[in-house]
Amino acid sequence: QVQLVESGGGLVQPGGSLRLSCAASGSIFSINAMGWYRQAPGKERELVAAISSSGSTNYADSVKGRFTVSRDNAKNTVYLQMNSLEPEDAAVYYCNVAIATLLNPFYAMDYWGKGTLVTVSS
Repeated sequence: QVQLVESGGGLVQPGGSLRLSCAASGSIFSINAMGWYRQAPGKERELVAAISSSGSTNYADSVKGRFTVSRDNAKNTVYLQMNSLEPEDAAVYYCNVAIATLLNPFYAMDYWGKGTLVTVSS
């Protein structure tokens, strides 16, 4: 019913930039919070950044000042602009979106993308 398609991952040198995108499609009634998580090998998945339906944002301390989360409500898309990337930022990045579907418009469920790999290496 709902699909999340991520794009924008890849290999980048330390200090470089990448922009991740995650587009939601399907039987969408409304979208609440949208965000990005990441999981590095051997580590737990952690919140990177999130943005509410009103545009309020929050970030992990480790990415504050370097990453920017934004959304385009007309396109049902959330973005993550990542600047000054460090080797510690290497991980699989997952988008997470709270969506109320047409079948159940009064209850928003969390949906996850399949992940996009970000590698930071010289």
